[in-house]
Amino acid sequence: MQTDSFLLTLNVEKEKDMKERILITGITGFVGSHLADYVLNLGDRYEVIGTKRWHLSRLDNIRPILNRITLLDCDLTDPVGTADMLKTAAPDRIFHCAAESFVSPSWKHPHRYMTVNYDATVNLLEALYRSGSKAPFHIPGSGEEYGDIPERDLPITPETVLRPVNPYAVSKIAQDLIGYVYHCSYGVNVIRTRAFNHEGPRREKVFGIPWYAYQIAMIEAGLQKPLIKVGHIEDRRNFTHVRDMVEAYWLSTEKCKPGELYLVGSEDEDSIHTFKECLETLIGMSTVKGIRYETDPQYVRPTQVPRLIADTSKFQKITGWKPLIPFQQILVDTLEYWRARVRAGTA
Repeated sequence: MQTDSFLLTLNVEKEKDMKERILITGITGFVGSHLADYVLNLGDRYEVIGTKRWHLSRLDNIRPILNRITLLDCDLTDPVGTADMLKTAAPDRIFHCAAESFVSPSWKHPHRYMTVNYDATVNLLEALYRSGSKAPFHIPGSGEEYGDIPERDLPITPETVLRPVNPYAVSKIAQDLIGYVYHCSYGVNVIRTRAFNHEGPRREKVFGIPWYAYQIAMIEAGLQKPLIKVGHIEDRRNFTHVRDMVEAYWLSTEKCKPGELYLVGSEDEDSIHTFKECLETLIGMSTVKGIRYETDPQYVRPTQVPRLIADTSKFQKITGWKPLIPFQQILVDTLEYWRARVRAGTA
């Protein structure tokens, strides 16, 4: 005769088996690690699985949650390894955060950017198609795909003509459109978004705002003269906190129609700034007075994207999402993150 405790054990095991399996490629990165945090905070209904590249992926961003996730070694540019990884992961929902995302090196390494951003995506799509998976597959595109948009054509909408001006943008367009092809041709449940600038802690110092914050932290620690080296700083963006952005990504897989394109980002006037305004605000937050900045030619890109301001009403209407974290908090969180890394000697 079965006892109550035996039945309870069976129910617990069944409940464990029913957890939704969430796969995050690039879980060790900026967005991937924040997305993992977000999913784990939703409760025990989800099991988080992430990809890493053997000894090549730094684990710093996910170290506090290592005991709560499953990591799978995989080079996504390898089709055999990718198919095997997906078979092992058996995901119910996929967020494809693995990418070459820093724009500047893309001029010198255009093939690398196409290999990682396009070829790896094809490998995932092909494996999903071959396996018959119906898991929602989120592809996070970039506002950078729109390139040099004239002021008269703002705000950017899903119908705005793409004018990419760097190899990174081209690779992201290719990634997005091959996802659309696999949806139309084979019914893969591809969720397509293009996100505009999202910032916050854990973003590496090769990007504008963290680069300024890092230098300020170094100056405050007495490790750098009170002079910040910058590139072109007149470009204008609408900024969103990364924690708001990962919530948007999650909602996209629950509310958005596969195959359609959605733009994601803050439309609040208080969130629209030039990089110069970001820099000067960060300098104003410093404990050191009299910090100056100057342009260093090595940080100036061959072409610029002067303005990326989007109309994201379609996405907000469908999902009910609205960014809640103010622009000022983006800068505070980023500066505090780099202060902590400089203090710890890990910057």
